[in-house]
Amino acid sequence: MSSGKVVLGLLAGVAAGAVAGLLFAPDKGSGTRKKIIKKGKDYEKKLEKKFSKNIDMANKKFENIKAEVTDFTKKNMQKAEQVKEQVTEQVKK
Repeated sequence: MSSGKVVLGLLAGVAAGAVAGLLFAPDKGSGTRKKIIKKGKDYEKKLEKKFSKNIDMANKKFENIKAEVTDFTKKNMQKAEQVKEQVTEQVKK
């Protein structure tokens, strides 16, 4: 049996179990739907917090790298100007 068939069978079993669980749940359909919606909103809030935290962290890292690159560029531009002046002076002599 191929692994694709095993995975497909596993997914079908999980889906069938979820459907059976909803159908035989002790609550009314409207109660079950409210619970599902509430859980979905809870997960949404958790993901939003994690996503925001990761975005903030990425922005800070980006700003740090940007500052480092800017400093590096300024230093090397100064060195390049010094070398250019020295070469110009040597050519004039």
